[in-house]
Amino acid sequence: MSLLAVCGLQREAALIASPEVTAAVGGGGRARLESILSQVGPAEAVISIGLAGALDPTLSPGDWVVASEVVGDGGTWPTDPRWTEALAARLTPRGLGRILGGDAMLLGAAEKQTARARWNALSVDMESHLAARAAARLGAPFAAIRVISDGAQRNLPAAVRVGLKPDGTMALGAILATLARDPRQLPGLIRTGREAGRAFQALGDGRRLLGPRIGLPDLGQLPLDVA
Repeated sequence: MSLLAVCGLQREAALIASPEVTAAVGGGGRARLESILSQVGPAEAVISIGLAGALDPTLSPGDWVVASEVVGDGGTWPTDPRWTEALAARLTPRGLGRILGGDAMLLGAAEKQTARARWNALSVDMESHLAARAAARLGAPFAAIRVISDGAQRNLPAAVRVGLKPDGTMALGAILATLARDPRQLPGLIRTGREAGRAFQALGDGRRLLGPRIGLPDLGQLPLDVA
């Protein structure tokens, strides 16, 4: 069995996948990702990994967050404590706590502030809650780690909402069409791209740091009693 890594973008999957890790790409669509995950067979473990938006105003693009639990409208899912501890030890994240999984992209600072007040979560993405459900169905250990791509105070341009194809690749034509209708978005798009680039760099660096099994310890081995 391989590890299953759940992400939203093909660019994320290219950094994450390996002979030991199979990547499932959501493309920002809940129905598509649920369909993909429903067809996944046995997995040694499941991890949600990729970029996320910050809800905690102290987080900046490129910062890692590690989940102690994932929350969403469908429930609360704790992460495996030993795997989470191993991930935090290797990544030294800026945040360790709750991650929100949501079905809609949060573009505005006000939306993020509302979500922070409701859920008290560090970050938000569109895959973690679905990955948690898949792990529960498979009876597999679950973890979630994310790199911040946009700060909690950041208002993203509307073109970001149409910038993703269902297969997780960039919809350049749709972005350009939206930009043509409202050229005032250009500075925001450039800034968003620059900050996302910082996040992708951190994702790649962290993936190499975590090793081929994404930091997964031998969960079947009991710790030795050294007392």
